Amino acid sequence: MRAILTAAILVAGLMPALAQSPDLIFKKSTVFRFLTPDDKLATYAIDDPDIEGVACHYTIPEKGGVSGGLGLAEEVSDISLACRQVGPVKFKNKTEQGDVMFRQSRSVLFKRMQIVRGCDAKRNVLVYLVYSDKLIDGSPKNSTSSVPIMPWGQAEAPKCSEWIK
Repeated sequence: MRAILTAAILVAGLMPALAQSPDLIFKKSTVFRFLTPDDKLATYAIDDPDIEGVACHYTIPEKGGVSGGLGLAEEVSDISLACRQVGPVKFKNKTEQGDVMFRQSRSVLFKRMQIVRGCDAKRNVLVYLVYSDKLIDGSPKNSTSSVPIMPWGQAEAPKCSEWIK
């Protein structure tokens, strides 16, 4: 019973990271493959589920070929990230430094991409980090983007340090 309760709490904690699907903006072929899907770069957009007014765009490589077409290819860890303020910033929930904003599997087993967020309190800047981790040996490849929280219209800029600890 305790294990079931622990699993339910863990899944509930992951829900913001799993709550939405990213929007595909476009794909661009990078390697032509005859009779099978091409290798591509795909650019996606996702809104921060806990902070209204912030959106991130990320680009990931997608393998083609037979294994890519069947969804069995292990994707490489090269991911770029850009996040921006797109409206008045409104925090929905208090969060922790390094909380996961979005998570996506990058292979059938063991590899996933994560976007995490933090707060640079001194500068009142949201900091987003995307990285790919692999259960066996990790991955040093990553990308960072900063979002200075600015006033929007008549709304005063909130302090990220009051919401992210």
